[in-house]
Amino acid sequence: MQRRALLQGLAALLPATASAASLLAFSRQAFALGGTLPALNQAAPDFDLAGIAPAANGEAGATRLKLADFQGSWLVLYFYPRDFTGGCTIEARGFQKDLASFSAANAAVVGVSADDAESHADFCSSEGLAFPLLSDPAGTVSRAYGSWISPFSQRHTFLIDPSGILRSTWVAVRPSGHSAEVLSALQQFQVSR
Repeated sequence: MQRRALLQGLAALLPATASAASLLAFSRQAFALGGTLPALNQAAPDFDLAGIAPAANGEAGATRLKLADFQGSWLVLYFYPRDFTGGCTIEARGFQKDLASFSAANAAVVGVSADDAESHADFCSSEGLAFPLLSDPAGTVSRAYGSWISPFSQRHTFLIDPSGILRSTWVAVRPSGHSAEVLSALQQFQVSR
């Protein structure tokens, strides 16, 4: 009885001209801790951020990367709260462990947090990371990806295809084993293409 009253109340809020078909036609926005997530199978939100990219000699150097830099290859864009914290270190180590497999699958791995370039350089050096870490101190890009609760990026990961289309999203990621989960999804996408 209460459910029927609730449904009738909700129906009364809808315009009289709204049909069931028109209501179903609205695009659904996914929400996560951190905001509204970008829609799957649509262009991924653009980004242009400074950060650190480790060089072949193991030294970390300044870089600036944008989404267009990954045109023609897959991109694993992962957001994380802070360098040197337990979960973030586990997650970064996982991506580093699987980095050769990602590379073999024509995929780049890029991490994003609010930390500055100096912190990223220390983190890359300390953990032997060979993939870029980008700085988003104001959370501009993190917000565009629904991954920001000031002052931190939330632990979310996005898989972007070679055309810049968002293909998969992971929210509230568990750091342990996450890299293998993303790699598996990437390989499944590549088989189905």
